[in-house]
Amino acid sequence: MAETVVEDPVAPIVENLTETATNGTTKPSATPEGIALAYGSLVVMALIPIFCGAFRSVKHQQQQKASGEKVDTMTSKDAAMFPIIASCALFGLYIVFTIFSKEYINLLLSSYFFVLGVFALSHVFGPIISGLVPASVPFESYHLHLMKGDKEKKDYIINYGFTSYDIVCIFVCVVLGIWYLLKKHWIANNLLGLAFAINGVELLHLNNIQTGSLLLGGLFVYDIFWVFGTNVMVTVAKSFEAPIKLVFPQDLLEKGFEADNFAMLGLGDIVIPGIFIALLLRFDHSLNRGSNTYFKATFAAYFAGLMMTIFVMHVFKHAQPALLYLVPACLSAPTLLAIVKGDFKALIQYEDHPSEDPKTE
Repeated sequence: MAETVVEDPVAPIVENLTETATNGTTKPSATPEGIALAYGSLVVMALIPIFCGAFRSVKHQQQQKASGEKVDTMTSKDAAMFPIIASCALFGLYIVFTIFSKEYINLLLSSYFFVLGVFALSHVFGPIISGLVPASVPFESYHLHLMKGDKEKKDYIINYGFTSYDIVCIFVCVVLGIWYLLKKHWIANNLLGLAFAINGVELLHLNNIQTGSLLLGGLFVYDIFWVFGTNVMVTVAKSFEAPIKLVFPQDLLEKGFEADNFAMLGLGDIVIPGIFIALLLRFDHSLNRGSNTYFKATFAAYFAGLMMTIFVMHVFKHAQPALLYLVPACLSAPTLLAIVKGDFKALIQYEDHPSEDPKTE
């Protein structure tokens, strides 16, 4: 039987599911080589956003502090409410897909993710695309202003600066978005999915370890309940079409780029542990030891947890909630390392953005 890992579609950067589905009635079984290539590629594609996004989050944090920009971080209350809100959203989608035709719903959702995808692509791949723009294209700077009020009392509604190279970048990203919108090709899906994942790990900040642990623990229970307890997540995941997952064909060796028997990994399995791993990288930088010990250890633990997920799914051929394996791995690695190195108190007390008033926290 061929195997497919399916993503929970509640949101592009928040939920997750790893599921096995049998497609033997419509698709030929994949070869062992094809399965190994597909799973290996998914693992690599999962590691890239976490690695890149974590280092980008450090730079983003430094830019925020330098500019004095107000920092938005997830609070403990947000983390506690997250699984409840996600459950309501998931069940709501289940009801919607049960009542209405999924073709029209997916058309609406695809349009929504097209707009999000263009901006996500431009944010991640903008520097790369700008560097490839021919020198014959003139470099011009522009500034878009929209304000209300008079000269003495004015308030900017839009204050956005961009260059001619940014315009070229947006054009390329729009073309990629249209390619996905029209063809739903797996390569276009992966480009959008990688952009979403990198942006998620970079921009979603956990302020401290307690909040991160609470978030992971809540979603650990959420994932197990909706995968093993009901068929809601599987039903929604099979009906939902959007670039909120990374895919790789298991029959690529037989059919080339037109392959259509996919293994899939949800972005939630990447972003949720990824923002916790990014927090640990920022903790490493706060120690000023010239090493990223906690980041490396937890990154390796995430890899081990992902491999365990794939192994169990492949052996038992049953839907597996990835966070069942990823959460214990990502929480135990830094905790044990901190105890061994004598950093446990520092780890617990670390905050990205300490509150000036202790009562506020």
